[in-house]
Amino acid sequence: MRLLIVDDEPLARERLAALVAELPGAELAGTAATGEEALLQAGRLRPDVVLLDIRMPGMGGLEAAHHLARLPEPPAVIFTTAYDEHALAAFEAQAAGYLLKPVRPERLRAALERARRLTRAQLAGIGGAVDPAAGTPAASGGRRSRIAVRLRDELRLIPLAEILCFVADQKYTRLRHAGGEYLIEEPLKALEDEFAPDFVRVHRNALVALTQVEGLERDASGHLLVRLRHGAGTLAVSRRMAGEVQRRLLGL
Repeated sequence: MRLLIVDDEPLARERLAALVAELPGAELAGTAATGEEALLQAGRLRPDVVLLDIRMPGMGGLEAAHHLARLPEPPAVIFTTAYDEHALAAFEAQAAGYLLKPVRPERLRAALERARRLTRAQLAGIGGAVDPAAGTPAASGGRRSRIAVRLRDELRLIPLAEILCFVADQKYTRLRHAGGEYLIEEPLKALEDEFAPDFVRVHRNALVALTQVEGLERDASGHLLVRLRHGAGTLAVSRRMAGEVQRRLLGL
């Protein structure tokens, strides 16, 4: 079983690495000091288990776990935390287990045994469809601020502020930003629910970032269009959504 240790404290990483070294069948695949680094390492190293600190500067453990659960072969996530057990009830929805700091060897062994028994399908379900009241990033300090995009053996993080729109493309969703576009395996409805304050649905297959709209115009047939910034062109607005789009963009 290959493990990735993620903690912003060097001493905590060293202690966990020492514990892992004592466990038969466990192998330290690597370490990371931030949530962002954890995603890059997970895409490259493909660990079976990620020991993930919850509170870290920048991307915290909850947001990182949300991204990790969306990998094609998601690792089991075990949170390491100083939170008390009452607060941990929320975190369990996104993890295969949790360990209170300082981590004891017998607790680590038991958590890894539980993680070993989980199937890939079960792991994808953990954190992939979590109730907002049960410990999602939104409930614990804000929704995702970036979208993780898988490119071969690495993950690229696209800041939400740079995304122009999401467009459904068969079983995928096309993420368009100023630098290009990527395909992601996230349903449009889930993206709409998560990012509703900053995005508006312009028709059934597209969400547009409100801050990335340069203006509204009409084509030769009189159909309403949204014109995107950065010379990214236009998207059609359906008749059903025209009123809502104008209300959100123009305050009508």
